[in-house]
Amino acid sequence: MLVTRLLPMNKKISPFRVNEPTVISFSGGRTSAFMLWNVLQENGGNLPDEAIVCFANTGKEDEATLRFVDNCSKNWGIPIVWLEFRDNEKKFEIVDFESASRNGEPFEQLILKKNYLPNPFARFCTEELKIVPIDRYLKSIGINEYVTFVGIRADEPSRVAKMKTNKDIKETPLASAGIGVQDVLQFWSKQPFDLQTITVSGNSLLSNCDLCFLKKANHTLSLIKDKPQRAIWWASMEQKIGATFNPGHPTYAQMIQYSKDQHDMFDPNEETIACFCGD
Repeated sequence: MLVTRLLPMNKKISPFRVNEPTVISFSGGRTSAFMLWNVLQENGGNLPDEAIVCFANTGKEDEATLRFVDNCSKNWGIPIVWLEFRDNEKKFEIVDFESASRNGEPFEQLILKKNYLPNPFARFCTEELKIVPIDRYLKSIGINEYVTFVGIRADEPSRVAKMKTNKDIKETPLASAGIGVQDVLQFWSKQPFDLQTITVSGNSLLSNCDLCFLKKANHTLSLIKDKPQRAIWWASMEQKIGATFNPGHPTYAQMIQYSKDQHDMFDPNEETIACFCGD
């Protein structure tokens, strides 16, 4: 029998309320962490019984991102499930801050399995490295149907629109609450800890994979100049497969050379391509 719950007039339901099995997809960035904090506040500072927080590590997250995830768990007193892709029957492995991959091992496994590189036209990395491991983990503990909370803000309307067309059930509570980047930054400015990465216009340049091929070329070059060893793994993958991550950009090996030569030839107005790993 269908039961309709009647609410008092003008009574709004918080977009952060959890009343069914829900996975909070924590990318390791400030935005998704702020989403998690709001969920906790909606539940008196605690993690709702039906909520599970998952962080899917690709092995190419910056060390500061891993510390930030660990700090959120310790400071807020909540469990965060750390997952990584594995090329096996389960498709995932449970890890933690100490055992998490730091040299791109999960990502490399996926690339070598497929024998080609993800690129702007075939972005299989988010699906295979994040969505699938989380889904397989939830099914392994008996959760087959669930809602996913994704950290996308109100000032990212194109990402919100694309997310709504996704076949899976995904919610963007920050966008529903009208929260933008300045709200996120104001929150973190008052906290005892923060994400310690390079930030431009309120966004971490090192969010998600450190040199993601969807980043602006000039941002990528800046990150390589800051720490050239960041590009070694990316250049190695391009060499192994004999292809490039982004045909519209120079190879990572070329950008390593540009950084040595102090070249800065990329369009600063190039737009970063939206990735659905979250922020």
